[in-house]
Amino acid sequence: MATGSESDDDPAAEQERPAHMERRRWPREPAMRKERPPHASPALEPLRFSTQDLPPAEQFQAWRAHMAPLVDVHLPEGKSPEDGFLAEQTGWHLGDILIVQQRAHAHRYVRDQAMLRSSPIDHWNVGLQRSGQAWTEVNRRVTETAAGEIFFMSLGSPYRGRTTDTEALLVFLPYEMLARDASLLQSAGNTVLSGSHAELLTGYLTGLETNLGNLTIEEVPRIIQTIGDMVVAGAASSKRTDTGQNQANMGLMERAHRYIHVNLHSENLTPDVMCRALGISRTRLYQLFEASGGVLNYIRKRRLLQAYADLSNSADHRPISEIAEAAGFEVAANFTRAFIHEFGLSPREIRRTMATQQRPAPAIRSTRRYGKTIGDWLALTG
Repeated sequence: MATGSESDDDPAAEQERPAHMERRRWPREPAMRKERPPHASPALEPLRFSTQDLPPAEQFQAWRAHMAPLVDVHLPEGKSPEDGFLAEQTGWHLGDILIVQQRAHAHRYVRDQAMLRSSPIDHWNVGLQRSGQAWTEVNRRVTETAAGEIFFMSLGSPYRGRTTDTEALLVFLPYEMLARDASLLQSAGNTVLSGSHAELLTGYLTGLETNLGNLTIEEVPRIIQTIGDMVVAGAASSKRTDTGQNQANMGLMERAHRYIHVNLHSENLTPDVMCRALGISRTRLYQLFEASGGVLNYIRKRRLLQAYADLSNSADHRPISEIAEAAGFEVAANFTRAFIHEFGLSPREIRRTMATQQRPAPAIRSTRRYGKTIGDWLALTG
């Protein structure tokens, strides 16, 4: 199969290809750590997940639980949980961006409409394939990514696929970060980026990966801006040609998301007001946000995520009641219940954690045997 090609075949129907996986741990540590400036803030602290030390029969279940907020994963045909499943992730928060170094055995994955409706995750995802191959299907289009290639997709659309034993560098960018280019990015979704911009992005991410453990907080803003600009440039040069109707839909969705972003704390942010501002019917508005569980559900989740960010900000000293009101909750108790339901921690617990640690703690939806999930990691972005 040619690399970077697209087909209409079911990706799960392909014969799994074996690939050797070493039992080494992420990240790749640089040979020598660079000297930090005297007054630089501490280096970034990684988040880690691994099945390495679990009994083989428990390894795949641990991986499945870890990935559950993002995708539903399955073993390839002919494989049993008793065979063991080696997987490792090291995550790095660079401001609003999450970078994940991942190594995993072959598996299948699905992110369906039901998951989209119950999930606040609608990030852009860039992946640099280090080894192995992956096949991902979106709207009956299958894209193959081979070693050395870089793919781009939106987590706001349903998809499914499969992967051989792989090693990859994954970058997750919040939707709002690149919202002004949403129409362009959607037209480039589920593609292997190509051309000089893709090569530059690959080189930049490769260099960045080797220095993740050395970065200081002062360096992060410029890195965020650079990655965002390079992703947009790479997508612009690789985008597919879509029908006029699809482009119109994406343009309308972009306008709707922008309107919500600008008016997030307005008490007049209602479906009727949005319809008048966008010049569309209520039926059309509901169709746009059907995958997100409806426009009101989308607004509510965005407000709760902003409230979480505000409570995690050590410089924000507003009373919790004021943050609740900004999130659209007139009754503080209702805000607390909704917040706990969404993140598994109360607003006071988030603020208390900030006061003692001087950094936001990952939002935990519930107590899990295997610890925090990739959903908890992503909750700190955006």
